[in-house]
Amino acid sequence: MKLTMRALALAGISVFASATAQAGGARPVVVELFTSQGCNSCPQADAYFAKLSQRSDVLALSLPVTYWDMLGWKDTLATDANTRRQKAYAMAMGHGGVYTPQVIVDGVQDIVGSRTANIEAAIDARARAIDASIATVDGRIAEAAATVTRASSGADATGASVPQRRLDPMVPVSMSEAGQEMHINIGAADGANNATVWMMHLRSAVNVAIKAGENAGHTISYHNVVGDVRAVGVWKGASLSLTLPRSAMAGLPHDGVAIVVQQAGYGHVIGAFYAARPDFYPSH
Repeated sequence: MKLTMRALALAGISVFASATAQAGGARPVVVELFTSQGCNSCPQADAYFAKLSQRSDVLALSLPVTYWDMLGWKDTLATDANTRRQKAYAMAMGHGGVYTPQVIVDGVQDIVGSRTANIEAAIDARARAIDASIATVDGRIAEAAATVTRASSGADATGASVPQRRLDPMVPVSMSEAGQEMHINIGAADGANNATVWMMHLRSAVNVAIKAGENAGHTISYHNVVGDVRAVGVWKGASLSLTLPRSAMAGLPHDGVAIVVQQAGYGHVIGAFYAARPDFYPSH
């Protein structure tokens, strides 16, 4: 009787999680580029990001950093917040330092920004992992009773040990506005650690004429430029609703908003959402 009741409980949880996952759908893969106007090896990666920013299956984020300002040109888009984010990734991934151009794919893998074939492969691998997470949730109902039975003995039907394969959860994220407030809604999922909810304001396209430094004389286009990064909440597995005042964004030029839900702050991305705001603030 206890096994039966436990199986039904698991099945009930899975029904909820499955409905939530289907309602949210497959999310885009988050790809972050750490770049600088003072870096002569960055323009190739910046041009590649112009193409990535047009893809619906990718949320491309360009984060200009400050530490190359010493080379004779102060990056006009760089922020200390972007620099801190890159350094936090380096610590989380056990790297000894930072560099440009650097790409982080979904908080899982870092790649030199000019190695486009490697970036594409990482995006594809992450997209498959997201699909597998959804499929795992959908298939959990049918397997709930069998899983409980095997877990009670620690073995499968042949007597072999049952391997534990853990996938990142797929957390649905949505955002809406009402009056002078912005509402962020994040669905429930199991099997996840605490995750930070990041909000970023983006400028979809900015052209910069660089007059000094390593890229002097060039005009470079930057896409989905992150103007600020703010931690606005912590998701702990249960559904979460956040309400933010619209006035908190006053004076910040942007025409898009991204929400990224990320395990342990700088770990695997488990949820993402992008909303264009062409009439919110001008992009220039």
